[in-house]
Amino acid sequence: MDVDEILTGLYREPGRQNPYPWYAALHRHGPVSAIAPRPEHRAIGVVVGGYDLVSQVLRDPAWSKQAPPGWQEQEILRTLQSSMMFVNPPDHTRMRAVFAKTFTPRRLGALEPVIVRVVDAQLERMAEAGADGGEVDFVADFAYPVPALVMAGFIGLPEADLSWYRQRVDRIDEFLDVAGKTPQRLARANQAAGELRAWYRELIAHRRRHPGEDLVSGLVEALDSGDVELTEDELVSNLIVLFNASFVTTVYLFSNGLPVLLAHPDVVAALPADEELAGGCVDEVLRLESPVHFLARAAPEDTTLGGVPVRRDENVLLMIAAANRDPARFSDPDRFDPHRGGPPSLAFGVGPHFCLGAAVSRMEGRLALPRLFARFPRLAVTRTPTYSGSLFLRGIDKLFVSTGGQETA
Repeated sequence: MDVDEILTGLYREPGRQNPYPWYAALHRHGPVSAIAPRPEHRAIGVVVGGYDLVSQVLRDPAWSKQAPPGWQEQEILRTLQSSMMFVNPPDHTRMRAVFAKTFTPRRLGALEPVIVRVVDAQLERMAEAGADGGEVDFVADFAYPVPALVMAGFIGLPEADLSWYRQRVDRIDEFLDVAGKTPQRLARANQAAGELRAWYRELIAHRRRHPGEDLVSGLVEALDSGDVELTEDELVSNLIVLFNASFVTTVYLFSNGLPVLLAHPDVVAALPADEELAGGCVDEVLRLESPVHFLARAAPEDTTLGGVPVRRDENVLLMIAAANRDPARFSDPDRFDPHRGGPPSLAFGVGPHFCLGAAVSRMEGRLALPRLFARFPRLAVTRTPTYSGSLFLRGIDKLFVSTGGQETA
């Protein structure tokens, strides 16, 4: 099949449920391919699946992110376009510098006991829910609450509001998907963004009156003192995007990774006593089942990419998940190997827009997976997993398991 047929297949439901055969077909066309103009492709004229070229474009700050037409008229797009994740230098550099100061080694080190405490509490809830052979929704009882509670504590969000918060985040994620640009999803995302902005403005006002040790309190203090180059509207936009980006990848690290790990009983048995193996499992799950599957960048000038012409301002589709399974860079790329060498995965991006929360996500996985399998060595999936249906953020949203009846303390 040609490249247009591959992309069409990815846009359809079967492709979103299992895109990996389509990525393998894309690799057979080489690392980069031109695509014919079609309505669903918008301004995208080139697709890149080769690891080296995807990494090259992501590292080059001259390749920019383009704002969609009419973005000023939509609440969700105004929110995204006033956050560091969706803007270019110098605004990106200015905003990122403010938040990068918060992800210090000291602050990350202080998170470790918090993560352990949250993980152990959720494992206890799983044990209660799975008593007497009952089924447990691994996503609802572990994969979602662990990173959500950790990031809520880190940023300073009230735990009682997390359920309400997640509903709004889900509406935004639905809109961000390749098939999400419908009037109905746009309207829901606009409403969600408006509600989240109002919620954050109230939280900021509360922190001004009652400051704490959390990220929001620190940022509000810096904002009011004039120590940072950030407006309050930009602070709100970045908090919305930062929380979403920082925990969704970890949710899918856990939910996508569990079936992969359970298919390797020797790894599961060794994990509780092997911290290095835990780190390898986290990295390999992120490579093999990347939560983020694609990004787009616009060419800074007329150029060529891997021999394929690209016009100035033409968007290039960077297939992150395909690059992470590039057979030119990863031997037997569809095989799970926690001892794998070679280049790092691109699951968190690379270059100027590298995910600020990557270290937190990796720490959560490294600490949580050994404790999970120490507590539930007989953990087993009981039903076919339910995937999100999104290709942009692809992950398992429902995963029913049995805890195995007997747990070790």
